[in-house]
Amino acid sequence: MNEVWVTNASPMIALAKVGRLDLLTQLAGKLLLPDAVAQEILAGPASDPARQAIERGWGNRLAPASVAPELLEWGLDAGETAAIALAQERLPCTLLLDDQAARTCAKALRVPILGTLGIVLRAKKCGLVPNAADVIRALRTAGLHLDDRVIRLALGHIGETW
Repeated sequence: MNEVWVTNASPMIALAKVGRLDLLTQLAGKLLLPDAVAQEILAGPASDPARQAIERGWGNRLAPASVAPELLEWGLDAGETAAIALAQERLPCTLLLDDQAARTCAKALRVPILGTLGIVLRAKKCGLVPNAADVIRALRTAGLHLDDRVIRLALGHIGETW
């Protein structure tokens, strides 16, 4: 894959909890971790697998050069703001993002987005996971909120059922 991906905290945390952080590095040509997102994760519990990965040096960390005033007006948290700003600077790229308000903002600013569910679907299509439904079940058990209807529709596109 040649795509540049900028990750927010949620996809990284969720995938790390189920032992599939490797999907991000395998699917992206280049994966960028905004410093503000890394700081949010590092402020979490020491037992968090995403925190442990960052402490081991995971991720290409950097900060956006600037944040556009129209982005600041959305009132998002520091990590989401930094992730969207960095993605804007790196276009064309894909922003990994689950939070609905942040997704709405990114769409309004014309930044392409992909959520954790979309990452799993791409992994299945690329042969990185044998069964997407199993990974999604694990993600839900780990605390990722996903709607059953959305899961059914998504899995239907790749020939799986919920």
